[in-house]
Formats: sequence, structure tokens, C-alpha cells
Amino acid sequence: MRKKLPIAILAFLLILTSGTSAAAAGPSAASAVLIEQQSGRVLYAKNPHAVMRIASITKIMTAILAIESDKLDEKVKVSERAVHTEGSSIYLKKGEKIPLEDLVYGLMLRSGNDAAVAIAEHVGGSLDGFVYLMNEKAKEIGMKDTYFANPHGLDDSEKHRSTAYDMAILTRYAMKNATYRKISGTEVYRSPDPEGDWDRIWYNKNRLLTEKYKYCTGGKTGYTKKAKRTLVTTATKGDLDLIAVTLNAPDDWNDHIYLYDQGFSKYDPKVILEKGEVQAGNHPFYKGHLYVKREVLYPLTKKEEQQVTVRYRMLKPKKQWEEDGQVPDVVGEADIYLKKKKLDSLPVYYKGEKQKKEQSIWQKWKEWLS
Repeated sequence: MRKKLPIAILAFLLILTSGTSAAAAGPSAASAVLIEQQSGRVLYAKNPHAVMRIASITKIMTAILAIESDKLDEKVKVSERAVHTEGSSIYLKKGEKIPLEDLVYGLMLRSGNDAAVAIAEHVGGSLDGFVYLMNEKAKEIGMKDTYFANPHGLDDSEKHRSTAYDMAILTRYAMKNATYRKISGTEVYRSPDPEGDWDRIWYNKNRLLTEKYKYCTGGKTGYTKKAKRTLVTTATKGDLDLIAVTLNAPDDWNDHIYLYDQGFSKYDPKVILEKGEVQAGNHPFYKGHLYVKREVLYPLTKKEEQQVTVRYRMLKPKKQWEEDGQVPDVVGEADIYLKKKKLDSLPVYYKGEKQKKEQSIWQKWKEWLS
């Protein structure tokens, strides 16, 4: 026993050391990115623009297009082509009619490739028509290194590619939709089957959501032999909403937990500029008349909080403005900087006496109502 004890201790220390080294090395993924939902700021990146296969995280685009089609209440007649789609399935039957909404749940929770084809044929009129819509939407939202060749992510085309960064952009866009957020974050869904003896019950494959990470709010899993493991997830802690994407990640669950733990521990959303009245420029003409229409919220580290500045660029007031009161709506610009990097820019508006009076009356009315 005396000889074995030091060996056991040594083995334990080796395990601890290897774990620490793995954490220090970062995610196992070939490509990874962590972004903040509201601002889109990249908080972590590892080969984020590498063009790679993406497998079933493709279905995020399929889902959001189905949701935006305003056809979720429509019944979809399942084709033979959909039924015979290879890979993961929700076991649709040829000729059955199922609500499009149920198909989107089956698509996201169980990664049904048959559901993907049925959705594509109904929303796009054909597979080719839907793929066209996918690529048009990709261009619209700024996915610059993406090409979709199918609605499911199977390895049936060498052209079907994207990047971790582009998939984060897509997820950020999709998460602005309340229906998508609900479906993506659903753990169990029951789909009535009028022709069967039992309802279909689908359990979400996203283990980060169902068991591994309490802050996870949704996402989509993916795997093919060529793409390997791909994963997109979302998480919220306090006021911070994050999106993580990994491509070709052998240890993707732990990769995402690592990314989120790093993000939540280092960053905090801060209001850099509040909505409403601002003090910009020294000219007395502007005093008490300037305002911005939205706030600027940005995730910052403790150190960065001291490095943010707001710089105003204002028009020089004209004598004519004072004489006739015809002042332009926009009289300047507020630029937000982190050190030398420009984070945001928004117009500075001029509020005349009439506007101030109307606003004052409205404020009194709101106070009376409350």
C-alpha cells in the first residue's frame, strides 16, 4: 500500500494537469466563435472564417425561412421524396398531412431530414426554389462565405459550405424572432398523429439545453461523416445573451461550456450612451435641445469600461436658425469608440421649443395615467 499511494497521487496530479492544459488550450473545434447577441461583438474566435462543411446546423436557415413564410398553420402534404431522405428522421409517412409548425419542431428538436425536405417543398415550391431562398436570405443578412445546396446539411454537395462566423450571424438574426426562440428552446414537443395509435413525441437532441448547461436557451446540433460534429447554441446569464458556434469539434459540449464560462466571467453589458437628452458641443444654441433616439449597449470587460469614449461632431449653428426656427432634425453625430476602434455611430437630433412642449405634455399625461 505504501508503494501504491504515491503512484495514485501522481496519477491524480497528472489528470488535474492535463485538464488544466486542455482548458488553457481552448476549444477542441477546428473553427469556433463566440458572439454577443445584441451588439454582434465577437468575444472569442478560432479560425472563424474558415469555409467548412456544416451538417445539420444548416436547418437553422430552413427553420427561420419556414417561420417567416407565415405558413405555420398550413398543412403540408408529405412527398415520397421527403419520406426517403436519408439520415436522421421523424418518420413521416407518404401522403400524410402535417402542420408546417410541427415539421419545424421535428426539424429543430430531432433534426429530421425528411422534415427539411417537406418544409422546403412546401415553402419554396420545390427543393431548388427553397435553396434559392436560402441563399438570398444569406446574402441579405450578411453571410459572405456561405453557400447552401440543400435544406438539411447532408454531404450530397461539395458546394454546401459556411463558416462559424456566418452561422453566428444567422443565429443572431434568427434569435430576434420570438417563434424561433420558442422552438429552439423547447425540450419536448408533442405532435398529434391522427392516423397513428400514438402522438409523436420529440425530445431535443441539444444536451446543452436539456442537461449540461443551465444557462443554455437553445440551438441546433449537427453531424455527418465528412463534417464531423457541428454545434450552434445560445445562452443567457443576467443581461448577457451569447451565441457559440463550433465546427468539427470532437468535444463540442465542453467547448461550448468553456466558451460561455469565459464570456460570462469576462464581459458585462454596459450602457455607453443613454437614450434621451445629451450634452454635445459648447454652443449655447444647442443647450437643452439635443437628444438621441436609442441607447448604446455594449459588452465590455472591467478594463475596457475605462477606455470607452463618446465623441460628438456637430453642425455649426446658423443665424437663420435663430431667426426662423427652421433647424434641421439631425444636427450632429455621436461616435462611440473603444480606444481607437469605432463601435457605433448614431444621429444627434435637435428638439425645438414646440417639440419640448409636446413632450412635456405627454410626460405629464403619462405621469397622470400612472
